[in-house]
Amino acid sequence: MVVALLAGCSSASGSGDKKVTLAYVAWDSEIASTHVVKEVLEQKLDYEVELMQVDAGPMWAGVSDGSADAMVAAWLPSTHASYVEKYDGQYDDLGPNLEGTKVGLVVPQYMEINSIEELNDAVGETLDYTIVGIEPGAGIMMATEKVLDEYGLRDKWTLLESSSAAMTQELQKAYDNQEPVIVTGWTPHWKFAKMDLKYLEDPKNVYGGDEQIHTIARKGLNNDQPEAYAFLDKFNWTPDDMAAVMIQIQEGKSPEEAAKAWVEENADKVDAWLQ
Repeated sequence: MVVALLAGCSSASGSGDKKVTLAYVAWDSEIASTHVVKEVLEQKLDYEVELMQVDAGPMWAGVSDGSADAMVAAWLPSTHASYVEKYDGQYDDLGPNLEGTKVGLVVPQYMEINSIEELNDAVGETLDYTIVGIEPGAGIMMATEKVLDEYGLRDKWTLLESSSAAMTQELQKAYDNQEPVIVTGWTPHWKFAKMDLKYLEDPKNVYGGDEQIHTIARKGLNNDQPEAYAFLDKFNWTPDDMAAVMIQIQEGKSPEEAAKAWVEENADKVDAWLQ
């Protein structure tokens, strides 16, 4: 059904109409960035923007086969490495829109472990040998499956599939009760502003080092929608910028409201994207 939806989501592509479809995953970080891009396209460039929320695999597939126009949610070089390999040559990589991201296993600071190598039986029993994950197919989930193998955890530990929202709910619940919990985590994310958390060290470097979030466009968008393409090519912000939007959403604003407020408060930065 997802593929069918994507196939029909960008019928105006190439028609000359000012319409753009943005694909994104329902991670707090990508909800923030995609809605800011949508706000700028609509309010500053008079585009009609359709958002297509999908998992990571269909997001890459949609941009690569041209049924979605772009995304600002490609975590490279490690998290989405499998999709880069699968769709190599079928999209335009416009480069990073945010630098200094990180993924890994996250626990509250009050837990006494500091490394994945310390996930032994004593720790495992307190956690029911469960790592709380997000959507199946997400790059961080695939990397965590490798972690279970590389660190010899496969026989006892389970990676629980859920969603970004469910993961943060489980984390917040455990944190509020000062209980042990371990989740798949990434930066930027509002949870690090709201809770005192830490990444477990990854001495085998399964997750890779710091990453970037890239903007990816379908082939031909630069010819069909040059104004939108030029903006997407210049879109670039900081983890602090993204965190400001994420926190507003987490505190109750809709993504549209938070994006609109950020764009209004950062006019100079937005103007630079449009020059």
